[in-house]
Amino acid sequence: MPRNQQIVLDNRPRGAAVLGNFRLVVTDTPALAEGQVLVRHHYLSLDPYMRGRMNEGPSYAAAQALGEVMIGGTVGEVVESRNPQYAVGDKVLGMGGWQEYSVIDGKAPGALRKLGAGPFPLSYYLGAVGMPGVTAWYGLVKIIAPKAGDSVVVSAATGAVGSAFAALARARGCRVVGIAGGAEKCRYAVQELGFDACIDHQRYGNEGKALAQALGQACPQGIDGCFENVGGWILDAVMLRMNAFGRIALCGLIAGYDGAPQPLSNPALLLVKRMRIEGFIVSEHLEVWPEALKELGALAGSGRLRPRETIAQGLAAAPEAFLGLLQGRNFGKQLVQLI
Repeated sequence: MPRNQQIVLDNRPRGAAVLGNFRLVVTDTPALAEGQVLVRHHYLSLDPYMRGRMNEGPSYAAAQALGEVMIGGTVGEVVESRNPQYAVGDKVLGMGGWQEYSVIDGKAPGALRKLGAGPFPLSYYLGAVGMPGVTAWYGLVKIIAPKAGDSVVVSAATGAVGSAFAALARARGCRVVGIAGGAEKCRYAVQELGFDACIDHQRYGNEGKALAQALGQACPQGIDGCFENVGGWILDAVMLRMNAFGRIALCGLIAGYDGAPQPLSNPALLLVKRMRIEGFIVSEHLEVWPEALKELGALAGSGRLRPRETIAQGLAAAPEAFLGLLQGRNFGKQLVQLI
């Protein structure tokens, strides 16, 4: 059995996460028991939710245990199998974590999913045609529920979720406006992802009213739906331009992952405009995944969804790439290539 490099959570962050919170270890891969498979990971997904799991305290999921392999989605290949449902060479998706290999109980429901030969790279199953894509689909379809002609806004617009959101919203005839950090990202959003407009929040220096004015110009009929990934002053600005009975799908609060408070500046708007704001965790809605993945796969296969990827090389690069993701240094979906 091969030696296995792993990255574990060594200690919990105090404020911002740092490289010292992680530790690289090398272990022996255990021999397979009956029903198990050994997976060699090709790509590891890095996602903002991982930062929240590093904290200790009540949340929607258990905290990442100290000394254990960091949680994370992976795609890879079966290299040894003692399970008749999986053959050597099968490409699979799972939660293999921050490591080169994983031993998986192939009989456990949902532990692994076989991947077909799609018209797009294997890495897409961790982004556009994976959990981030389904996240965008659920927030748009089930919470915002737009009709043709509605104006919808998404923050972190050029990331894995925002990219999928744009394609899905355009397919429904919406006006789609993004909020992203930097002129290059905004150019990419409009020219490659098909956003009708994209606002560079870096131009406004945490001034919600200035950002709200820019949103008013980009959405002259007001905002009907918002897919929120950031929170803080970004959400404040959006709320100032929301129409009556607007819907906000609350997916993430990146602005508060380091423990900073996120008070709303104008909470009365929720009442005055009769807005609906709904948080969701996509893993709690597995019933929609087949429908969502079918649409996302069709969009990616046809080229209407063209996500960009930032790929770090080698497991040792994962912590630095993850911290860069939290600081917005990535462009599109952040991955680590392991093979």
